[in-house]
Amino acid sequence: MQNAKDLKEYRHQMRESLDDEFLRKTLDTFAVAYRAGRAGAFADFDVAALVADVARSKDEALSRIDQLYEEFKKNAEAAGVKVHFAKDAAAANAIIAGIAVENGAKKIVKSKSMTAEETLLNHALEERGLEVVETDLGEWIIQLRHEGPSHMVMPAIHLSRYQVKDLFTDVTGARQEADIEKLVKVARRQLREKFAQADMGITGANFAVAQTGTIGLVTNEGNGRLVTTLPRIHVALLGIDKLVPTLSDALKILKVLPRNATGQNLTSYVTWITGANECASAEGGRKITHFVVLDNGRLKLAKDPLFSQIFRCVRCGACANVCPVYRLVGGHKMGHIYIGAIGLILTYFFHGADKAKNLIQNCINCEACKDVCAGGIDLPRLIKEVRARILEETGHPLPSLLLGKVLANRKLFFTLLRSAKWAQKPVADHEGYIRHLPMIFSREHNYKALPTVAEVPFRDRWAGLDKGPALSRLSVGLFSGCVQDFVYPEQMEAAVKLFSAHGVRLSFPMTQSCCGLPAQMMGESAAAKEVAVQNIRAFEKEKVDYIVTLCASCGSHLKNNYPAILSETPGMREKALAFSARVIDFSSFTNDVLGLTATDFSGDPTPATYHSPCHLCRGLGVHEAPRSLIRASGLDFREADESEVCCGFGGTFSVKFPELSAEILHKKLDKVEQTGAKVLLSDCPGCIMQLRGGLRKRGSSIAVRHTAEALADRMKKK
Repeated sequence: MQNAKDLKEYRHQMRESLDDEFLRKTLDTFAVAYRAGRAGAFADFDVAALVADVARSKDEALSRIDQLYEEFKKNAEAAGVKVHFAKDAAAANAIIAGIAVENGAKKIVKSKSMTAEETLLNHALEERGLEVVETDLGEWIIQLRHEGPSHMVMPAIHLSRYQVKDLFTDVTGARQEADIEKLVKVARRQLREKFAQADMGITGANFAVAQTGTIGLVTNEGNGRLVTTLPRIHVALLGIDKLVPTLSDALKILKVLPRNATGQNLTSYVTWITGANECASAEGGRKITHFVVLDNGRLKLAKDPLFSQIFRCVRCGACANVCPVYRLVGGHKMGHIYIGAIGLILTYFFHGADKAKNLIQNCINCEACKDVCAGGIDLPRLIKEVRARILEETGHPLPSLLLGKVLANRKLFFTLLRSAKWAQKPVADHEGYIRHLPMIFSREHNYKALPTVAEVPFRDRWAGLDKGPALSRLSVGLFSGCVQDFVYPEQMEAAVKLFSAHGVRLSFPMTQSCCGLPAQMMGESAAAKEVAVQNIRAFEKEKVDYIVTLCASCGSHLKNNYPAILSETPGMREKALAFSARVIDFSSFTNDVLGLTATDFSGDPTPATYHSPCHLCRGLGVHEAPRSLIRASGLDFREADESEVCCGFGGTFSVKFPELSAEILHKKLDKVEQTGAKVLLSDCPGCIMQLRGGLRKRGSSIAVRHTAEALADRMKKK
């Protein structure tokens, strides 16, 4: 899928973006402002209900997409529009070029259209000798620079006003100033002439209403209306996924689209076009109007039981807005034509595995994209599935193949972990860290200290621990995951101490293994299924009320992914559902089920802050439970800025892209240190490894602990 040479070259490209200080500062500023803007725009709404409504509406439209197309075509043509169906990008470009040639059009103006970017329409028209000018300010700027958009909504967000000043100086032949208002006026002057001379205007469409044959355009600049009214020919290019049954369905999407895209209640212009209207040019008369409806693999996607949910995408670009990797490297590294998480997926289907194989590695699996998606698309799951499909098509690289085989063989996996205890001795220090990295790691990994494997794993300590009363109102099976079993067993011991002291009967099946998330992240689907089956069988005979895990990543994977992974495995679907229904994270169990309060704890009010693991706050939807427990414990809780933003670990992501992982980590640690906390708590061993290692490299005295450890230490004696 991605050999060492490819990865090295791709990492070099990433470093180029990291070295762009303006890009990083701009995207940082936008990311922070976007969250606040979006929260304000949705303040009076039930966001989950709105998203569910959009998803239902889009799914319903998809179920009868052929019928909607025929209805749209019939009604649009009855109103004087010619409707074309284009099987692929080449067909769409040929149809539009043919319209221009047939009607003697030489000069074309365009408003913003990602579908036109998808088909590379401009290139196709220019090869026919036609002049094509983008009229959206950002699109015009990147057209002049001969590059693609870096965001689906804000195509030139990666550029500074100084770069635009230099560009406009070259274009106009006159020295320009780096004043934004003046630069906008320069663009207006240049583009007005193009509008006046244009024979044809080309737009996209955000909606295509089957009931009336109407298209809807959502824009923030007046250029869209000029493109559709001034030239004597108007052509709209739209994907067949833009079809909706009624105007009411379009308005559902419109309610979330601007709020999710830019934090606006409504965009500046919402334009509805039905039929061939009067032409606003000097010649007057009826406008020649064509709608080109594009398939380009969409109808095949519509029949895919998993990937059909892509049709819910409203092209708001929010998945890029919240992505920690996009925030560092921008859209030219986080997409091919389509940007962000949805771009990683669409690139594979629209432009092939070769274009997608590097991009798909960019996902850190923080689930921020899923959390913010206006259509409720399970983007992280689809990204993992694309990765698996590419592996099947292009071959499994040796590292991922070996990892899959090792994880699937529990005894071999545990033997290797136990052997590591002895192998690490030459490079381990007395404080439990690897003193210097083995040669297989590059110097880029030195941004954090790595822990050693524990002398005695949790499974070997289990026999000597208090397992709670034999008769209890609550019984719990503990799922450790490999990190807490073999690296941080003290975290599991803390939970055992806390639970047993509060009357919980505990069990720990010895045949449990790694949760399998690393295998799934690397595209090793077969290994991920095997491990899931092993773990479900390990807990089958345990008569427990709950399966508690102290690892947020394990918890999210066990609860959310096992039923999907095993949905087609004979005899396992119902077992997976029953298993996942009992899975609960440590903080939710302790706070919501045990109901521990301030009366259960004592201790000094040490200043403490909290990093919320991605798979806890988004994967499991848990926000308040750990914070409530920290406050109840008597610690002086101080919320850090962006406490629910990724720490940069991402499992194998931090191995493949250490530079990106390090940068995300440094942002996190800066915000932690700003709180003045003496203790940093979290509910994920992977995050703890990342945060503790980073703070140690900084020489910081902040202690990093699992929430379970802090609570166990502050528990009142009974």
